Amino acid sequence: MITRREDGFEIDTDLDRIDIDLVHHWLSTDAYWALGRSRETVDRAARASLNFGVYAPDGQQVGYARVVTDFATFAWLCDVYVHPGQRGKGLGTWVATAVRDHLAPYELRRILLVTQDAHGVYEKAGFAPYPTPERVMVL
Repeated sequence: MITRREDGFEIDTDLDRIDIDLVHHWLSTDAYWALGRSRETVDRAARASLNFGVYAPDGQQVGYARVVTDFATFAWLCDVYVHPGQRGKGLGTWVATAVRDHLAPYELRRILLVTQDAHGVYEKAGFAPYPTPERVMVL
């Protein structure tokens, strides 16, 4: 699936196009939730996920997101990253919206994400605080 914006940015779900070395660099050195994550872990996670690469008009990869899903009831949007030089252009909201729209035909019961500081980015794509956080547990 390829989605394009009028300004030339595009999103592509083709894993072969995604620069996993670059994604590893971004996540392991700049993403608070993944600092120090190994290259092997990034590769394994990407291969087991639905991936979304974000590309500038010149074809350079400038963002990434992945979804863990069963394509039937549940999905988890994670590892959303936009290169610092490309932030402020709405790319984070755009990729979250593309994920939402890509998953819509599956009629999933729930799409979750976790964020420390980007609530406004995801609210623009329709995400809202979990209505009953007291039910959510973690191991």
